[in-house]
Amino acid sequence: MQQTRDDADRMHRQLPYDADLVIYRLEEAGASLLALPSGGWSTKLRSTHLDIVRTTLESYGWSRAQIRPMPPSADKISRMDEAMSWLGLIPDDRYVIRRIVGARSLVHPITDRYLFPWRRLGAALGADHKAIQRWHAQGIDMIVAGLNRPGPARGG
Repeated sequence: MQQTRDDADRMHRQLPYDADLVIYRLEEAGASLLALPSGGWSTKLRSTHLDIVRTTLESYGWSRAQIRPMPPSADKISRMDEAMSWLGLIPDDRYVIRRIVGARSLVHPITDRYLFPWRRLGAALGADHKAIQRWHAQGIDMIVAGLNRPGPARGG
């Protein structure tokens, strides 16, 4: 991935973050978050699987299958944790902007479509979709300013 190398190079040379990189990293983090398995092993009892007679279509895999994204690597999960921590750079009193930026970062890992398009966010918040776009840009600007600030607020 070229963008990952650019990001690593940016970190080593201490180049400033820009809005495009922050949006890319947040969307990558959202896709990684949605690609994580939804459940793991459980301690509850499970019933045994009984052998049953299957139809010909089921035996040969002609049943409808659900496509699942590949689980993200450990590196992507670490990058996801770092990028999602950037949402904390938006002040607490601007929680609506934080919610907009967080919701907009959720991108489906297979189709690359936003889970919350601008109009759906506008309908959910009772605002015009153009206002939602402006507030999203303000939130990204707050994150960029926080990341480019010298000191420990830069992010891991």
